[in-house]
Amino acid sequence: MITGYLHDIIIIFAFAIIIVAIGNRFRVPGIVGFILTGMLIGPYGLGFIKGTGFIDVFAEIGIIFLLFTIGMQFSFRTLYEMRKIVLIGGSLQVLLTIIATMAISYLFGMTTAHALFFGFLVCHSSTAIALKLYQDRGEIESPHARVTLGISIFQDIITIPMLIALPILAGKTTDIAGALLNLGITLVILFAAVLAISVYAIPRFMNRITGIRSPEVFLLSILLICFVITYITASLGLSLAIGAFLAGLTLSESDFFHQAFASIIPFRDIFTSFFFISIGMLLNIGFVIKEPALIVFLVLGTIIMKAVIAGGSTLLIGQSLRTSVLAGLALSNIGEFAFVLSIPGKGLGLFTPASEQVFLAVTLITMSLAPLAVVSGPKTADFFCRLPFGGRLKAGCETDSSQIISPMKDHVVIIGYGLNGRNLAKAARVGQIPYVVIDMNPATVSSERKAGENIFFGDATNSTILTHADIGQARILVIMINDPVSTRAITSLARQMNPDLYIIARTRFLTEVGHLRHLGADEVIPEEFETSVEIFTRVLRKYLTPEATIDRYVREVRSDSYEMLRSPSDLSANFSDLRINFPDLMMRTFTVEPGSPVCGRTLADLDIRKQYAVSILAIKRQHMVTENPSGDMDLQPGDEAVLIGTPEKIRKLADLFQAPAQPEGSPHRL
Repeated sequence: MITGYLHDIIIIFAFAIIIVAIGNRFRVPGIVGFILTGMLIGPYGLGFIKGTGFIDVFAEIGIIFLLFTIGMQFSFRTLYEMRKIVLIGGSLQVLLTIIATMAISYLFGMTTAHALFFGFLVCHSSTAIALKLYQDRGEIESPHARVTLGISIFQDIITIPMLIALPILAGKTTDIAGALLNLGITLVILFAAVLAISVYAIPRFMNRITGIRSPEVFLLSILLICFVITYITASLGLSLAIGAFLAGLTLSESDFFHQAFASIIPFRDIFTSFFFISIGMLLNIGFVIKEPALIVFLVLGTIIMKAVIAGGSTLLIGQSLRTSVLAGLALSNIGEFAFVLSIPGKGLGLFTPASEQVFLAVTLITMSLAPLAVVSGPKTADFFCRLPFGGRLKAGCETDSSQIISPMKDHVVIIGYGLNGRNLAKAARVGQIPYVVIDMNPATVSSERKAGENIFFGDATNSTILTHADIGQARILVIMINDPVSTRAITSLARQMNPDLYIIARTRFLTEVGHLRHLGADEVIPEEFETSVEIFTRVLRKYLTPEATIDRYVREVRSDSYEMLRSPSDLSANFSDLRINFPDLMMRTFTVEPGSPVCGRTLADLDIRKQYAVSILAIKRQHMVTENPSGDMDLQPGDEAVLIGTPEKIRKLADLFQAPAQPEGSPHRL
């Protein structure tokens, strides 16, 4: 008998490896790859696996591990810090999606119970897919990622009361009030027991376990806690998923959380893969082929409905239009926790065979399109920001009267008010340098403006926002945000709006340096690289390496690694610094034309510095450059002279380098 199971496991793993690997090349999420694997090898596909008994057992264990890890990550502290996004934004998104889904379900003749059940399913979005996409794009700390994941956290948590409500929806009890009262009492007792266990029992038990200093014993102890609490909860008539979530809660605030979570992750990944494969086996491809118009209509309708509701909910909690559009698109799919609800829902008769197939098809397709929705987000957000909306809808795209700032000149524009932005603003205040800050967090802007900070709310990828910050009169722009896509957009737009602006951009990755330099950044500071420099500098100091040796090595490493991608400068002053601190100066190169007034004359004879208040810095003759040339050097045809002075003086001097017969030309820019 075990041989047959091994045969099926070999087939599952072999196909899963191939399909997930192919999907990875096209940025298809792994979850979708597992579902496709189930579709391909299951009874409705190639039929390689006909009996799903053991797979269903593994899938149940996968649900246990999935909810166990969710419970471990559930933190009341995190909820408090993100309370507005999680509790208000999440509640709005879930409630409005359920109402909209029920309204549509009534059009298809569903009962209230079935319509509400479908609302429970559709309101969920994929946390795993969003997290993976944002990590790959380096946007995990961006405002839209924070909103997306905050609302997703609420969706994951709300699964628990939804699971509790399913038997009531299925009409398994006629005394609804009594059932709710008994359920409430049971949950209160359970949560009290979990709290007591997490505060008193778990620390003592785990202290004993960790004292043994055995990774194997530690892992077995974590699994024991998970299965014991899950078993007790299931024995009380609640679902395995609720028990697993409560088991995770017992470890969520403990000192052993990080090691416990790391230990359980491989088990979760293995068994949840069986869960998604089992889901794929349920989908009848023949049904999808028979009803393509219905499936396409529902997929598009679901994506549009969820994007509008999620984006609107984000707007209502004070986020910008751009953030709302990006978050709405990221939340427009149906997520994995819908499957967690679908399994017991099917057992309780809340699915008809046709409605189950529709749900599976729509969910699979929306999850598959999730990467495309996220990738298209920036351009879609730009489109909506250009529309002639008024009032609140233009938040972050335009400024309002409460954010008026005085006209500024030769100032610093700081994009982002995180730790780096705060430090830069503080340094500017100390140095008495005028500056203005643009940030996308409305709460931060409100509190800092009350504290007297020169900051306003807005999306700096929009030209109106940069105009409000007087970008055309600014001397320096510093981009301090964690969104690489927006950093590129801001750099390109700011360079177009002010060609003489000095742009400094911070990026997390060294690979971004070349892109930002190409878009117009003068300096790009890769956080990844500078962190490594700081680390090895501290290590060398601990070994009492001379400071001169450390400094020399730092310069060499910078030169070898990324200095070639930055503007030609190190930490010392250079021509770029001269241009910043003396913006009225201009540096130009002129070619000496045959027959021009300066041709054949010495610098002393011309006395350009005294006559025109312009200095000659260098003269290039063929392949030789003479820096700071002496007065007895003469100018020959073809020489290139590098001059520095005010724009007005430079323009007056330009005619001297041109032959009289030639029409007036304009100086070439260095």
